[in-house]
Amino acid sequence: MEAAPLHGPPAGEAGRLGSTREVYVSRLQAEHLYKVFGRRPDDAVEKLRHGTDREELRAAGTTAAVIDASFTVEPGQIFVVMGLSGSGKSTLLRMLNGLSEPTAGQVLFDGQDLTGLSARELREVRSKKISMVFQHFALFPHRSVLENAAYGLEVQGLPRAEREKRALEALELAGLKGWEKSWPDELSGGMQQRVGLARALATDADLLLMDESFSALDPLIRRDMQDQLLELQKRLKKTIVFITHDLNEAMRLGDQIAVMRDGRIVQTGTAEDILVTPANDYVAAFTQDVDRSRVLTAGAIMADPDTVYGTTAPDGKELRTAKDVLAAAPAAVAESTPIIDLFTPCSTSTVPVAVTGADGELVGVVPSSRLLAVLGEPMAPADAPLDAVIPAQVAEPARDTGNDTDTGGDGGKSVGKVSSGA
Repeated sequence: MEAAPLHGPPAGEAGRLGSTREVYVSRLQAEHLYKVFGRRPDDAVEKLRHGTDREELRAAGTTAAVIDASFTVEPGQIFVVMGLSGSGKSTLLRMLNGLSEPTAGQVLFDGQDLTGLSARELREVRSKKISMVFQHFALFPHRSVLENAAYGLEVQGLPRAEREKRALEALELAGLKGWEKSWPDELSGGMQQRVGLARALATDADLLLMDESFSALDPLIRRDMQDQLLELQKRLKKTIVFITHDLNEAMRLGDQIAVMRDGRIVQTGTAEDILVTPANDYVAAFTQDVDRSRVLTAGAIMADPDTVYGTTAPDGKELRTAKDVLAAAPAAVAESTPIIDLFTPCSTSTVPVAVTGADGELVGVVPSSRLLAVLGEPMAPADAPLDAVIPAQVAEPARDTGNDTDTGGDGGKSVGKVSSGA
């Protein structure tokens, strides 16, 4: 028996479990968070604020796991924190729900400063407003699938009938209808992870914290879980912080992505921001193996329409106006169209693909030469000279801010359109 496809309220009828009313979710803000382990942590924070190097502190027996991390997760966003092992991403996540107390800084959620709550108040917030999904499922082997999914509701003290009803709804959303009486060891790894997700959904928490939740899964199962998370997000519109070391996963899931290195957030932005205008050489190297064709969009690489005015279409007609270009183009696509969808139309005509805005008006064009140039050239870090990485005719970087490390909510980086001589 295979896990069933996702069920639940149709897209557009987003609501809490068992309801079609509008979801209310809250903004999450992290403000200048530090986490220091070892001797005299408060002194270490002051030294970090005044420029002391992390390695210098380590030599003195102090480990700075997270350094001055600030970001905002808007309601309904998937915010991905990405970094290599030891970068501080999991420590950062655990500070968001109070599992690890910050050495300095604040975590604000639903108007509350979580760092100022008592232990009892924090447990109350965690039981009702914040759920966590772990990498290795963390299921109770002596409890059935239904009992595992209902565990958070049991902690809340809900009556058995109500918690089983809500757990059944969550299991159905996670594609596990019919598996309620099974035991965890009777399920595949992917199905066990779905139980963990259902347990988080059953509490109806506004905020989901997901720590490498899919990292232990096989590639095909992992992609299926990513698909399920995105489908659920369309319906439930939760606020999600997702930790991963996989860049392709980050770019597939994240509305916003924060890249961490050595305890610091070095860049925050959309997938396009990070791929097109990496903040420094580290981010550029981190992104070099990403499948750009699935991340970059027509709007990011398009040229101005006037670059084709005055040229001639295959039928001999001169392209003088936007209307002429739209009529002759092999396809007209939205700015959000992934460039992987442009190869077929680009290969069928010498006329560029037309890019249109929400009103259907022509806003740009993508010639085939431009499409190939974008895929064939590396992206320059925003702090590097343009000719150091990318030929001038291929890319135009964002304006240099002169600051490699950015912990602001939007990273201080605007998406630069990739320009080409084509």
